[in-house]
Amino acid sequence: MRDDTNDCPLFVVIRCGKIRQIKAKDQSKAEPKLRALIIDGQNNHDWKTTTPLLQKALESSGRFKVEVATAPPVGKITNDFKPRFVDYDVVISNYNGDRWPASTEKDFVAYIAGGGGFVTFHAADNSFPDWPEYNRIIGVGGWGGRNQKAGPHVYIDDQGDVVRDKSPGKGGHHGAQHEFQLRSRDAKHPIMRGLPPIWMHTKDELYDSLRGPAEGIRVLATTYSAPDKGGTGREEPMLMTVEYGKGRVFHTVLGHADYSMNCVGFITIFQRGAEWAATGNVTIPVPSDFPTADKSSSISK
Repeated sequence: MRDDTNDCPLFVVIRCGKIRQIKAKDQSKAEPKLRALIIDGQNNHDWKTTTPLLQKALESSGRFKVEVATAPPVGKITNDFKPRFVDYDVVISNYNGDRWPASTEKDFVAYIAGGGGFVTFHAADNSFPDWPEYNRIIGVGGWGGRNQKAGPHVYIDDQGDVVRDKSPGKGGHHGAQHEFQLRSRDAKHPIMRGLPPIWMHTKDELYDSLRGPAEGIRVLATTYSAPDKGGTGREEPMLMTVEYGKGRVFHTVLGHADYSMNCVGFITIFQRGAEWAATGNVTIPVPSDFPTADKSSSISK
């Protein structure tokens, strides 16, 4: 019988004139990687550019093994589009397009309700305005004809309280792209733990006026939507979690384009949000080059 323990490399340590041999940790006993699935194929944004960046962000953390399910083009989805959600620890949506087959939608809802993890990324919260369960899963969304009938406009008031504004109005808007500060609203949440209270995000779309059922929603970070940039003059939610059944949902509205996604802040929080959605815990550290309150930080392309 082969002795696999002899395959482990040895390190020699000299301490106080004595030599000790230490076996390296058996890598076969390392924690298995989390299984992640990214869904794309239809989007009013450049999914062919952004999906590889999402995959790179996850895999570079060392925590994930990533696969991609690409839906057929607009008008061509059939019952053959049927990802096996249950095979994954977390599903990430980079999708904004046609409804899925009824059986696929049923499987998706069952997966989340049964304890699956889900991340809705940027325009994925524009998807499926006429699918009630999806809107409960993402908490709030925008565009696609959403208005007060979709649910309240969620924002944070001057006292730091969550407001659910039921007054009439459209759901979903953004002004001119620009750099903006994010403000932590829940420093004790695993995703946010260790992050600075305020940090600068690179040029991006600043979503505002998002509406939805807003059930089980927890706002993690907000940004001031400045009127001189076409905004609402309110603190709008940028990062959220949603409780849906036994599932964990992380919702980020950030990431319009490659320059937005190259922000160290975006990458770090996306990694941590996906890990939390998959496990309920966060082990991925905050890097030393995380943005400060006054200066954004981006990786080299």
